[in-house]
Amino acid sequence: MKNRLKRHPAAKWLGIALIAAALVALPFMLAAVGTTWVRIMNLAILFTLLSLGLNIVVGYAGLLDLGYIAFYGVGAYTYALLASPQFDIHMPFWVILPVGALVACIFGVLLGAPTLKLRGDYLAIVTLGFGEIVRIFFNNLAQPVNITNGPQGISRIDPFRLGDFSFNQSETLFGLNFSGPIKYYYLLLLVLLAVVVINLRLQDSRIGRAWQAIREDEVAAGAMGINTTHVKLLAFAMGASFGGIAGGMFAAIQGFISPESFALVESIMVLSMVVLGGMGNIWGVILGALLLSFVPEILRHTVEPLQRSLFGKSFIEPEVIRMLLFGLALVLMMLFRPAGLWPSKVRKRELTE
Repeated sequence: MKNRLKRHPAAKWLGIALIAAALVALPFMLAAVGTTWVRIMNLAILFTLLSLGLNIVVGYAGLLDLGYIAFYGVGAYTYALLASPQFDIHMPFWVILPVGALVACIFGVLLGAPTLKLRGDYLAIVTLGFGEIVRIFFNNLAQPVNITNGPQGISRIDPFRLGDFSFNQSETLFGLNFSGPIKYYYLLLLVLLAVVVINLRLQDSRIGRAWQAIREDEVAAGAMGINTTHVKLLAFAMGASFGGIAGGMFAAIQGFISPESFALVESIMVLSMVVLGGMGNIWGVILGALLLSFVPEILRHTVEPLQRSLFGKSFIEPEVIRMLLFGLALVLMMLFRPAGLWPSKVRKRELTE
């Protein structure tokens, strides 16, 4: 019976239909608990977009990047500068998002070009420095000409609008209340599906196989005729463009950005999502991003009330416990499942053989 279900094409489409129905109903189920959880889901999708972009650089091409959050910041500030009172420019979002992706792509090439000969720890240190340099620039570009408004950040950023339809306002459609976070959820979901399709196509393409060849053995890949310079630059550029799109959407959803949103810890968090889920496997990366987005928030809402109910006061801050459990999870992963929770077949074979 099991083999028959596997062979029957209707089983596959039934599963897809059930998943689609669950994704459509999910924001209303979360809204029943609280609007906060819909916002957390939106943030989880943003981190998933970032993880899929970083997976191209780390998972496919094998280039360790610790400054990936810089591209996220570049996309966010590009959107903020072109859709806020900062310069009194209010361009439509469907124009700014491609511009943000292009600017982030250029920054990806600027990072990749001087680091092509670096590998491993050296590449990680250089990319880490790049991420911090970009954050410091955001923090200091307020003098002598005020561009980024410095540490105060940029506020009153325009939300996404299509004519009179605004994504940050609640509306009643078909008898259902669509709040701003719910509208953004469906838009983010569509963007995520598009990015997943692009990643699937890249994975099975000639470029994707060239990235995997470089990851396994760059010298052998070059000997086989692969232009490693161009292919590695393309990995940086493609990964950065996804980060730029996610940054633009983050700026529109939040309505406010500041340099603190693009600190080093965010880069480490995104990299951990890729490692935890399974480098090189799209579905594993999505799993890792969702887990590391939701579990900390669940701990945040349960640890402190639990301490107060047991001891009458809170001894350890939820953030401290979150980081302790986060570090412990990564150590256990490296010991027992170094390929990740849902590794790609190639990656799993590399570690077992």
